[in-house]
Amino acid sequence: MFEALTKKGFQVEFHSHAQAILSGDFPDASGQLEAVLANVTIPIEEIVGSGGGETKGTQRLRKALAEHGWLKHNFVIEKIVDGEKKESQSHEIDHVKRFDKGIVALEIEWNNKDPFFDRDLENFKRLHAEGAISVGIIVTRGLSLQDNMRPLVRRFAGDRKLGDIDHLRNVGLNPTSRQVAAILGRVKRGAVFGEAWADLFVSDKYGASTTHWRKLEDRVQRGVGNPCPLVLVGLPDSTVTFGEPAEAIKELIAEAEATQQESD
Repeated sequence: MFEALTKKGFQVEFHSHAQAILSGDFPDASGQLEAVLANVTIPIEEIVGSGGGETKGTQRLRKALAEHGWLKHNFVIEKIVDGEKKESQSHEIDHVKRFDKGIVALEIEWNNKDPFFDRDLENFKRLHAEGAISVGIIVTRGLSLQDNMRPLVRRFAGDRKLGDIDHLRNVGLNPTSRQVAAILGRVKRGAVFGEAWADLFVSDKYGASTTHWRKLEDRVQRGVGNPCPLVLVGLPDSTVTFGEPAEAIKELIAEAEATQQESD
């Protein structure tokens, strides 16, 4: 199961008999997920242009899942005593699909604060205990993508020949005054400008306290979400592509800023 993904470098882990449940009861679910995930690509310009937020690549992944019927759903669980509602809880899941033998739930955590994993896993646990879902799936940045994020962004800086603050602004990047001071401080200490910017960018936006494989695996190993059957999927660094047109990043950043303004 998911052999095509593992060949591409994806990390896949199954917990609490999730593999047996998927293969026995939900073969269509695993087939759809493998087909969608195998085609995921994230141009480096999107990683940089998103400012650490959700990239267009992950938005395309969400759209592809939605096209296969994996839609957002709000589960409502009510406790009723003698016909009177005593308690009500809701659990919103971004991607849910109903099959003949049950329901599979999926969350994508591209780059949130890592406590979002606790929320997702606890939601899965409660919904599974109530018989609302059969399996929970979480997709996040895998080890290779997290560990190589700095070299990937450094490569972007080298390809774009980013040599000073004006170069950053010319490609649509607008570091804060704090970031400018930090970058220039590193340069004064002997760092190459592009590498200084890349290292700061990754530390600020994709640091250890964000959602990535190690943070997810740590929680699962501690039993968070247990006994809900879980599938963990880590996106590899091979999903990141280079060579996008020079103007692409400006458009991506403009779109990201517009989306942020709409959500504020």
